[in-house]
Amino acid sequence: MARRPVLSRRNFLNASAIGLGGALLAPSRSRAQTVLADLRGSMDAATYGVRPGTVDSQSAAFQLAINQAAADGKPLFLPAGDYLVSNIDLPSGLSIIGVPGRSRIRYAGDGHLLFANEVNNLRLQGLVIEGDNRRMAGYAPALLHISTGTNIAIEDCQFLGSAKDGVVFDRVEGRIERCQLSGARGAAIVSNDGQGIAIRDNVVTDCADNGILVHRWSAGHDGTQIIGNRIARIGARSDGTGSFGNGIHAFRADDVMIANNTIRDCVFSAVRCNAASNVQIVNNHCAASGETGLDVEFGSEGAVIANNVVDDAANGISVGSLSEGGRMAVVQGNLVRNLRLETTLPTDWPTYGTGISVAADTTVVANVVENAPYAGIRAGFGPNLRNVIISQNIVRHASMGVTVSVVDGVGPSIIRDNIFEDTLDGAVIGMHGWDRATGDLAKTDDVPPPLLVENNSALS
Repeated sequence: MARRPVLSRRNFLNASAIGLGGALLAPSRSRAQTVLADLRGSMDAATYGVRPGTVDSQSAAFQLAINQAAADGKPLFLPAGDYLVSNIDLPSGLSIIGVPGRSRIRYAGDGHLLFANEVNNLRLQGLVIEGDNRRMAGYAPALLHISTGTNIAIEDCQFLGSAKDGVVFDRVEGRIERCQLSGARGAAIVSNDGQGIAIRDNVVTDCADNGILVHRWSAGHDGTQIIGNRIARIGARSDGTGSFGNGIHAFRADDVMIANNTIRDCVFSAVRCNAASNVQIVNNHCAASGETGLDVEFGSEGAVIANNVVDDAANGISVGSLSEGGRMAVVQGNLVRNLRLETTLPTDWPTYGTGISVAADTTVVANVVENAPYAGIRAGFGPNLRNVIISQNIVRHASMGVTVSVVDGVGPSIIRDNIFEDTLDGAVIGMHGWDRATGDLAKTDDVPPPLLVENNSALS
């Protein structure tokens, strides 16, 4: 009598890996899927009639499988294949696990794709979620929309071809990690009134308005962490003067950490923070920004901008004007190079091509600026200057090394211990608005108070 083969976990998984799961001991396909689900402690979506590759919508069967998995407290396993669905509601306690790159949830049109409201403990992993650029209903902002949620985890997923945004979180605590988001007609990821979101190690490309947007309806603590993402080719389809076209944009969101990201080819800024206080922008690599590479503007109060590389931008780093509530920053250890006079923002301002611009209560220390066709560092404009220290910086190949406002009413500032090389129109120049008001203050003792200029090295 022939010995019956033993079905072990190892044997089954090995056979499945080479496409023989259905042939091992010749069980039926449904039997093999059930065993696989049991081995993972999960439910197989096929058990509820969810079939990949059909031309008909799988919405009803898919919703039934989701509801049952959440009710039973088991993960739902979605085998490889295309699943055409729409108007799917995600309940609390749901975990859907797919085969990365192969389990594709495709939007069938007519409403929304995936939505969750007032949920907790929701997890999506290893799924491709594709909008096929199909029209969504007016109430649906994204392929995945989660409104009010805690312990939300989106991992190793792809979000492709959205006619609006890719993912929208409203009042959510959780994380989105190691995902690929591409082809959104709006932004890839939007967090509104975040409760502590971690956006880590994602790849964001070819989005029409923004890469990652952290937004609050009124200014306050947000605490989002945007770390280790790669962002490229971000447009500004909706036009404007900087609300769109940014790799990362924080608006009214305080206490945001933006670190270790690689961002390039953005129509406006690699990083833009508007009315966002106590932000940290550190260790980012930013290239090919159409306007300002790192822009902390308007009512932003408090920023650390340190150890970033900004290459090929109209302006390098800008901290907003005192007249608009912008103040208090540390700008340290940045490498800014290859600025240009051309910008995507229509303006008559003559100061594009500037490496670093600051206004109030700010230190600019130990930065290197090279190839700035207007100025290496700009301090203040008109009366909007106070308490600025510019020290131990290197400025090479610039029209002017530092421009500093010297109109009546400015506050005290110090420019000392810097090295200027090949600044053809002067190392330190006093300004009245757009106009030069002094000679080279690095070469004279006749410095208008309350400005202090000392111990700078100006090399021809």
